[in-house]
Amino acid sequence: QVQLVESGGGVVQAGGSLRLSCAASGRAFTFTYHMGWFRQAPGKEREFVAAITWTGGGTNYADSVKGRFTATIDSAADTGYLQMNSLKPEDTAVYFCAAGTRFSILVGAYDYWGQGTQVTVSS
Repeated sequence: QVQLVESGGGVVQAGGSLRLSCAASGRAFTFTYHMGWFRQAPGKEREFVAAITWTGGGTNYADSVKGRFTATIDSAADTGYLQMNSLKPEDTAVYFCAAGTRFSILVGAYDYWGQGTQVTVSS
């Protein structure tokens, strides 16, 4: 069992940066689970953003964020991070972290979810 607590969302201007954090508890996250990042904008389905293996050795990014977003894991802190640079208005959404035993881009592959954090990018 894993609990995920997200933080780091906020309002930034286009071109700015934010770093989201996803702290895991209940079980040592990086020793057991991979982490995915998803976002959901009003009127749209939840979409894949990034994924990282529990070892940190493998990553996958949606085409829309490649070169701008970077997922990392701090194993000692059982915390995953999503560094978001060069933010665009179209990045505006609620961002969710997720944990599961599979390294996947699919929402259904993940067993545990954070509460979500709002990211708003103004133009």
